[in-house]
Amino acid sequence: MKYTQLGRTGLKVSRLVLGTMNFGPQTDEADSHAIMDAALDAGINFFDTANVYGWGEAKGRTESIIGSWFAKGGDRRDKVVLATKVYGNMGADGPAWPNHDKLSALNIRRAVDASLKRLGTDYIDLYQFHHIDRDTPFEEIWQAIDVLVQQGKILYAGSSNFPGYKIAQANETAARRGSYGLVSEQCLYNLYERRAEMEVIPAAQDYGLGVIPWSPLHGGLLGGVIRKEAEGGRRASGRAADTLADPAARARLQSYEDLLDKHGVEPGEAALAWLLTRPGVTGPIVGPRTAQQLDSAVKAAELELSEELLTGLEEIFPGPGPSPEAFAW
Repeated sequence: MKYTQLGRTGLKVSRLVLGTMNFGPQTDEADSHAIMDAALDAGINFFDTANVYGWGEAKGRTESIIGSWFAKGGDRRDKVVLATKVYGNMGADGPAWPNHDKLSALNIRRAVDASLKRLGTDYIDLYQFHHIDRDTPFEEIWQAIDVLVQQGKILYAGSSNFPGYKIAQANETAARRGSYGLVSEQCLYNLYERRAEMEVIPAAQDYGLGVIPWSPLHGGLLGGVIRKEAEGGRRASGRAADTLADPAARARLQSYEDLLDKHGVEPGEAALAWLLTRPGVTGPIVGPRTAQQLDSAVKAAELELSEELLTGLEEIFPGPGPSPEAFAW
């Protein structure tokens, strides 16, 4: 497994990130533990979760599964760079009780203590804001984060789903306070969805943030979904199914699968390997439901894409181009 530094930190992290959002809802505790063990064996040391994972009435379940895995010992906690997130309502579905969601200093304090308890650890390496909070000033957010750093409960802060201007606003506010600021941004980025290249990734690069793409297969669309349908495998659902219903989108995906078939490369592995060639990317998040899916992701980390294949992918899924030119009519 290849390693890199996480943004402007001294942390050495694997170029694949183990996403855990399926642990609990789709993968039971025993299988989740087995996947985490296999990830460590493969050299993956960067694990990502969130306090809301588990969803519905089971929010927090995923963190608890990770905590029970740490409790098995074997230096599991010491080997992992652990990332979790704060923002969502941790109560039952529906409106949140006041101050039980978002990024107020009160909720950050409450949420980090609850996450630490579920995770069975006394510190979090990377504490991420799951979304922007339009109601809370960054001065308050950084005051809360600075206290947590001083207490040793977290080491670094990162963002998720932030637009470029919010990355700038967050880090400029941090600089005025003498706070360390954001060290990473977790954003939607893949071959099919490349709008992050317009402003988010340039902002992250300018401020020294590592970029951690989520949904690298775009909800399964880049994992060979058309071929799987033809072979009677798992059919696309939700937004992926809606995309496939569009003839133009389906034609692009068919061209993508045909290109990779010509080069003898599995679609899902190619999509991950492409992200690892992109400037500023620390590592994509893979969210395996099974050990077999993890094996495929590990293969992708070692895959070298030819210039011919990279050119072909660019022709099928061209990027938006740099800003401000990308906004031109």
